[in-house]
This record gives sequence, structure tokens and C-alpha cells, in this order.
Amino acid sequence: MSQMPKLLITGASGFTGQHACNHFVNAGFDVTAVSRKSFRNGQVQTELCDLTNKENVGKLIKKVKPDYLLHLAGQNHVGQSWIDPVSSLEVNAMSTLYLIEALRQENPACKMVIVGSALQFDPQNITTLTHPYSLSKTLQVLIAQSWGVLYNMNVVIAKPSNLIGPGISNGVCSIFAKKIVDMEENKAEKVLEVSNMHAKRDFVDVRDAVSAYEILLTQGKFGEIYDIASGNRRSLGDIINQFNSIANIEFKVKINTKITAADEHTEINLSKIKKLGWQSIIPFDTSILDILNFYRKN
Repeated sequence: MSQMPKLLITGASGFTGQHACNHFVNAGFDVTAVSRKSFRNGQVQTELCDLTNKENVGKLIKKVKPDYLLHLAGQNHVGQSWIDPVSSLEVNAMSTLYLIEALRQENPACKMVIVGSALQFDPQNITTLTHPYSLSKTLQVLIAQSWGVLYNMNVVIAKPSNLIGPGISNGVCSIFAKKIVDMEENKAEKVLEVSNMHAKRDFVDVRDAVSAYEILLTQGKFGEIYDIASGNRRSLGDIINQFNSIANIEFKVKINTKITAADEHTEINLSKIKKLGWQSIIPFDTSILDILNFYRKN
């Protein structure tokens, strides 16, 4: 019988999920990886589950009986949330509720890290709401915190900034890398389109973020929200310059006002997570090179 702590990772086939599975296996956890679609990972046990189905979630929790939950699953595309806001609310808010409620009934002592978003808004000021995605992630966090308070459950919230690194991702750095690799292979015009070279965002490597999630699972305080970020805001122009320095071709940059890329003015406070001993260690230029090399190989 395994003495390793049982960890359930949702969204395991996604960008962060695949990194998380590998990380936590190496960290000595007995990992069960959950996804809505079939995927392969020889290191972990896999389960298929639609987390928007309350009954299926209940069966999943009864079967796995986890000691820890890392909830990564969700709809994480702002544009998609405008097209289908109800689905975004179901996937991000209701699936979280089904998971936590199933754990309350099966193992209320389970330690949970619920991964929110830097794009959450202040619910006390509705005028700061900018898109349905923000609403869905804010409700997700409110539900998780509320169950923690109402039922004394061990819920910790992680609030990451923009995650980058090797793997399939819809983030801007991956979009740029894919286009540049197409240019290198003469499959695309040597032009990179961007709307606003000066739009600034915080980027942190997904592998650093996953190490933060481990710290939160073991040391995070009940009910707290922990920002996870590099602490450095970079412009899209900075990113393009970094790619330009390592690409095998020269490319032009075209301003396209039809693409939206606004500044992210989110407040980031790293003091809480740093008190637990975490810091981002993977340099930005390493992350960018790893992304480009990933798409060159794939």
C-alpha cells in the first residue's frame, strides 16, 4: 500500500497540468491526473472526468480519495469567454464548487490549492470588471474561499500572472514562437503582427509556478491568496526583441490595431509567497529560448 500522499491534479493534459504531473511525481506524490480528454503520461494514474458534471465529480473523488487537490482545470481564454460566457462560468466556477463539495463529503481534511488568475476583479467595485473570464475566475475564488470559511476546509488560492515556458500554450509568447518557427521553415511571411508594442505584462515560467504550487500545498495558509509572478513587467516589444536575438531569420514587425493587447494593471504582492521560501529562478531569456526550441521540435 502506498504511503505517498495522494494528489489529484485537474486539467492534467493542459499546459500547466503536464508540467505539474512531472514535478509532483518527482517530488514524491502519488499523482492521479484528471482530464476531460484522453492523454498519456506513463508516470501517473489517469482519470477521465467532465468536471462540470456533479455526479461524475462525486464518483471521481470517492474513487481517488485524495489527500491533496491541485485544481488547474478551466477555461482560460478571454476571447472565448465573450463568445460563450455561460460555459466559462460552468467550467471555472461550478466545477470548482462540485470538487470542493465532493471533498467536503468524502475527505474534508484534503488540502486544496485552487488556481485563480491575475485577471480577477475586485467584487466590491463592479466597474472594474472587463470580461466574462474575469467574472468566472473571481466567482471561482469566492466559492472556494466561502467553502473554506463555511465548512472549515483547507483552501489556499494561487493567483499566477502570465505563465510561459515549453509546451502547448495559447499565451502570447507561444503565439510568437509558433509564428517565428513557421518563418524559419519558410511556411509564413517574415512578419510578426502586434497591436501595441508598449503593452506591459508580468510573465513567470510555468516550472517556477508549479514549484510555488507545491509550497502552497504543503505550507500555504488556509484562506489566503498568494500572488505568483516574476515581479517584472515586460512590454510586447521587449519580448519581440528577445525572440529577434535568437531567431534563425530576420523578421519585420507590423502594427495591427485589430489585435487587442492592453496593459495589465494588476497589483502584484509577492511578499506572502516569498515568506514561504519561493522565488522565480528561471530567467526570462531561458524561458523564451525553451519555448522557441519546443516549437522547433514539435
